[in-house]
Amino acid sequence: MWKRGFKDRKNIIILLSIFVVSFALMTLNVKRSQTPFFFETALLWVVSPVQNLFTNTVQSISETVDHYFKLVNTSKENKNLERRVERLLKQNHDLREKILLLTRVGSLSNYQEQQELKGIISRIIGRDATQWGKMVFIDKGTQDGVEENIAVVTQGGIVGHVIQAGRNTSKVLLIIDNRSAVDALFQNSRVSGVVVGAGSNHCFMKYVPITAQVEIGDEVLSSGLGKIYPKGLKLGTVSEVTKATQGLFQEITVVPSADLTRLEEVLVLLS
Repeated sequence: MWKRGFKDRKNIIILLSIFVVSFALMTLNVKRSQTPFFFETALLWVVSPVQNLFTNTVQSISETVDHYFKLVNTSKENKNLERRVERLLKQNHDLREKILLLTRVGSLSNYQEQQELKGIISRIIGRDATQWGKMVFIDKGTQDGVEENIAVVTQGGIVGHVIQAGRNTSKVLLIIDNRSAVDALFQNSRVSGVVVGAGSNHCFMKYVPITAQVEIGDEVLSSGLGKIYPKGLKLGTVSEVTKATQGLFQEITVVPSADLTRLEEVLVLLS
């Protein structure tokens, strides 16, 4: 075993010696003739493989290190790009929301101008937890001119009326609430009645005479009676008509014209 170890050390010493001599010959800064010495030529022939191996190894290590740092830089660049993409996506989302908001508010403002209504545009900020879908809260109050018993509408139609006005916020009772009642008439026949909330997603029109001609699809408008709703505002559309065999009045179901499930901005009609 000791012989084998001595032999390995001997080989290492020989290789190192060849490398040292090769390095000395390469760095020798002495002018020589164009014809190399025989000993130098032979020695270069012997050490060239070792020299090439060393050079290739160093070059390979250098390339590996460069590649590693390039990967590190690429990873950092990718993370920076990912963060930038996230920011751009958020900005795009926010911009789209602003455009949609401006579109909705612009449409509501145009409706207000066309109908010559005095009012203030307000944003829905909440719904009553105990009366989901039947009452909503808006971000305008008494300091904005909002009072109790004034109408709230959209370009689609009547939404409801204010039942409680605070300084900065107010509560609105929707027309589908069973406590709501609106004096109304049919657009074509001009027959009148009262639209009351059904407590769900529709209303009933009561006190319509059994003799009145009512068709599915007839439009229902506010009659202007009372102090809350101006005349001629859209209330809804007849979806069902039942003529009882007994009694004086028909049973009429009305679907609200305004989409009360997707309210975001409304127009509060000021006194």
